[in-house]
Amino acid sequence: MNLSLRRSRLAAAAITALVALAVQAQTEPPAPAAPTSPAPIIEPAEPAATPEATAPAPDKPVVEPSAMTADLFYEVLMGELNARGGDPGGGYGLILDAARRSRDDKLFQRAVEIALQARSGDAALTAARAWKETIPNSRDARRFELQILIALNRIGETVEPLRAEIAATPQVERPFLMAVIARNYSRATDKKLAASVVEQALADELKNPATGGAAWGTVGRLKLAAGDPAGALEAAIKGQAMDPSSEGPALLALELMEPSQPQAEPIVKRYLEGPKAQPEMRIAYARVLVEGRRYADATAELSKLTAAKPELPEPWLLLGSLQAQARQDAAAEASLRKYMSLAEMQRDQDAKERGLSQAYLLMAQLSERRKDFAAADSWLARIDNSDDLLAAQVRRATLLARQGKLAQARELVRSLPERTPDEKREKFLAEVQLLRDAKQYQAAYDMLGQASAATPSDTDLIYDQAMVAEKLNHLDDMERLLRRLIELKPDNQNAYNALGYSFADRKVRLEEARTLIQKAVQLAPDDPFIADSLGWVEFRLGNTTEAVKILEDAYKRRPDPEIGAHLGEVLWTAGQRDRALSIWKEANLADADNETLQETLKRLRVKL
Repeated sequence: MNLSLRRSRLAAAAITALVALAVQAQTEPPAPAAPTSPAPIIEPAEPAATPEATAPAPDKPVVEPSAMTADLFYEVLMGELNARGGDPGGGYGLILDAARRSRDDKLFQRAVEIALQARSGDAALTAARAWKETIPNSRDARRFELQILIALNRIGETVEPLRAEIAATPQVERPFLMAVIARNYSRATDKKLAASVVEQALADELKNPATGGAAWGTVGRLKLAAGDPAGALEAAIKGQAMDPSSEGPALLALELMEPSQPQAEPIVKRYLEGPKAQPEMRIAYARVLVEGRRYADATAELSKLTAAKPELPEPWLLLGSLQAQARQDAAAEASLRKYMSLAEMQRDQDAKERGLSQAYLLMAQLSERRKDFAAADSWLARIDNSDDLLAAQVRRATLLARQGKLAQARELVRSLPERTPDEKREKFLAEVQLLRDAKQYQAAYDMLGQASAATPSDTDLIYDQAMVAEKLNHLDDMERLLRRLIELKPDNQNAYNALGYSFADRKVRLEEARTLIQKAVQLAPDDPFIADSLGWVEFRLGNTTEAVKILEDAYKRRPDPEIGAHLGEVLWTAGQRDRALSIWKEANLADADNETLQETLKRLRVKL
């Protein structure tokens, strides 16, 4: 949560209209200089109002008594003139002295600001501490001291002021305070020390059932920032044990979700099972599942949310996107239409525009699958969000290509503007994809080769060129490119998977193929397409039972026609022909044009 620092006024009550008039002719002061540390900048107070802005109505005169003596007034006036006239040191000293004499919070704050503008962190700290000493109960003084100490990387000195600030914060405001603490201390240079200091300061809160969940979430977040995921997970577990309904531990666990931290996901699930679970948390969980390619699990979570909270727009859009990806076209269209009917409820105009653009693109895709190109084009015509116009035009080009108008499609893509390097790249890749879809592989290969020669370390281009080389049956070239990709990016699971699958599909070097694909599985254990490759190589090695097990699981997680084609062939070979036919029919309904499926049916002489 990004929380802005509290603003307060610059001039003290004692600085009357005369001061404002005296300094009006001076140039505006510069913004506070950013501290050398990444800690938050203390914002300046608002400038003093002019007499016209503050004068009471003529019929209701209000006379406010002033506690300012003539000497004090003169000192403040000279301090401001010095600070704005090029002598911040002199101005700082005068304002700080006036603040001490008048015991005025706003003058102390002004002294702090002058020091920060002069990039003097030590002087700012001196002013903040003088403020706290003069007005011991001032929370603003303590807050400024804390922020300046963090900015100066003097984290070890913040335990006591932080503890005092926590104690002075009403119970109802403490969850908000925890978020501020996590944000500010995560910017410290010594993050391990920051985590330790905060844990010491929160000692009482960590034991209190009312605040323990949020407090442990704060500690855990700082441990994660310090590179201690195990400590962060332990904090999340303790926080949820203290307060199962607290959002903090669950949010932290969501960040920790990965195969190496299997205890993180149960924390999220337990929170979501509770009566106080927020819909935003389930949406965030679904997004994390999608990132992990756990599409079926993400769909299940979104289905639960749309059933429980049908009035929320965003879950319908996400659900429709997943259903479209899974080729559940009727369900996807229903979800997307529901989203579009609810989109007006979205308060964030930018989010609404982006969401509607995404919905229109998906509706166009669904129409395109039905070969209703006119309907697809009408959906694309609705997109007027400038950020999505390029994507809409690329889809229009795809529609032209599918109608046999490849030259027009390429010309449309080439005519699109190139405002940024990313847009130039997107245009290039879109044209290559048009050629691939039209099976003009040599032209696509040549384009990729020229681009790769200009940027030889671009791993995406290398991968795409390897895939086109395979289509051209340039298998040695494909292997060379994929091995180059592995050399450049050893954690690229797609390179291992593609090379291993190529060997398995051609029934060559099968043991090496399995080794390569197992490496891909280690890098992406939840990817159903990589699991499909592993099942396929096991089948090629004669391990039919193991192959069926792996492919059944992959198809359950992602009922893709290509996975269905492989599963059907393994079942067919194993004598389970009725089951194989059922899978193939299901896959054919999802995508009757799938090359792998049609090649499999033709080779096995099967008619559906």
